Amino acid sequence: MDEFIKKRVKKEASYLIKTRVTIREVANYFNISKSTVHKDLQERLKIISPEYYLLVREIVQKNLSLRHIKGGETTKQKYTKKVS
Repeated sequence: MDEFIKKRVKKEASYLIKTRVTIREVANYFNISKSTVHKDLQERLKIISPEYYLLVREIVQKNLSLRHIKGGETTKQKYTKKVS
């Protein structure tokens, strides 16, 4: 694996662990695709840093469990702005 990719994956993982944001927000922050971030954090990170992988996996699972709540809140805000 290329050194550039290893560094990018570690930066993404560090940022996710520090901020506890979603994969989409990590992708926006680093200006790369969501698919690339997902592959980096789910496949490449497991090889590069198993310790970080476990932390990242925990955060991603928590975000997935809250996804339906965040989506509902976003939709609610969208329609209350239109009515107001």
